Amino acid sequence: MRRSIIINIDPKNLNNEPQKIELSSQQIISDISTSESAVQEDKDMRTPLQSDRWIYRIVVSALALALMSSIAGTVYLKAKGEEIPDILTALGSGALGGLAGLLAPTPAKE
Repeated sequence: MRRSIIINIDPKNLNNEPQKIELSSQQIISDISTSESAVQEDKDMRTPLQSDRWIYRIVVSALALALMSSIAGTVYLKAKGEEIPDILTALGSGALGGLAGLLAPTPAKE
């Protein structure tokens, strides 16, 4: 929510005397209700992870790419007859666990 404040300065009245502004009770109630609704809107805001679908897609894509790369690397090294490094196994396992955590359905709140 964007809020703007407009200040009007009269160049003819630049003395140092403060000016009194009379506000009616209706204006004060209106200002209070506006500020309360702004606070309610701030409470209802969601985090970017909840509201932005692209963040979720990028993370899932990166984990899937890491998983597929580790599988491809493992197959390639086995085809050459070489030993599979532990780091390749750890990367694949971590990516698979991350994907499982992101794609598993969340339990329903009662």
